[in-house]
Amino acid sequence: MTDDAAVSVEESTTPSRRPATALWAFALIGIGGAAFGLLPWLLSGARVPLQNLWPTIPADIPIALLPFHPYASTHVLAMLLVGAAAAGIAGRALGARRVRWATPVLVAAVAVSQIAAVIQAAVATRSTLPDRGESDIWVAVIAGGSLAAVAAGIVVTALIARAPRAGALIGLTLGAITASSWVSSLFVPYGALIVETPAALSLTQWVAPVLIGAAIAWTGVHTPGRVIAVLAALLMLWVIPAAITGMWNAVSGRVLWRDLPEMIDVARRVFLSALFVPELAVRRLVAAIVAAAVGLGIRFALGRRRPR
Repeated sequence: MTDDAAVSVEESTTPSRRPATALWAFALIGIGGAAFGLLPWLLSGARVPLQNLWPTIPADIPIALLPFHPYASTHVLAMLLVGAAAAGIAGRALGARRVRWATPVLVAAVAVSQIAAVIQAAVATRSTLPDRGESDIWVAVIAGGSLAAVAAGIVVTALIARAPRAGALIGLTLGAITASSWVSSLFVPYGALIVETPAALSLTQWVAPVLIGAAIAWTGVHTPGRVIAVLAALLMLWVIPAAITGMWNAVSGRVLWRDLPEMIDVARRVFLSALFVPELAVRRLVAAIVAAAVGLGIRFALGRRRPR
């Protein structure tokens, strides 16, 4: 019997020492997690960012819950995935695996909250643009990409809140990969004018590898399923940031917006470059492995001290 199966059996046969969390609490956790993900943008003032389609800057720029702009695509992805991961972590900590319907309620609360944020941002951004078809396409493409991120966040929340540890590691990894961008935007919000870059900003590149290493240590490596999940997490840490870099370089080049084949080619070339440049890829993997080794060592030491 695997460790995850043993945990499931124990949870199903051993009376809980604390009362089960009510379903409405999981709904609040989902809403709170979604709001937590938006925190960097909300703290910046949450005004519609400067748009390339504006003929002149509007006198009254409305509030938008997400920064709809191609240059801010990685920030939007980070806010949605980090919020989904935060909700999943809180839900698991409060026993979502022990409460019937808790995970669907949690996931639904996150999804509805984030979809509402996407719709509000789309409406607010569209209200500032010229009344022509190009504006509709502009907003629809960015909103579509944001909804795709919401869909990925649904998977993240469900895996973290409900899956065995091997599956939860995959969800934690997806959330952690964008955490560096999320933390960076706390120091320097998107669109902010900075005179001097904060010294702490250089440390944010290590946030994702350290979080993934900590998640690996929490998961453990003492079953085949967990070993496979660990290898998958490291593979994701290698590939997904390179893919995000390629996507951002493609969509942030305004001259490519009217040339889709060239945009795809730029994304492919930048992706391959980021994938195989040691300075970009290897150090993240090494940092995650070191963090995991330290965490596993601490876990092993604490386990030996624990009375049998």
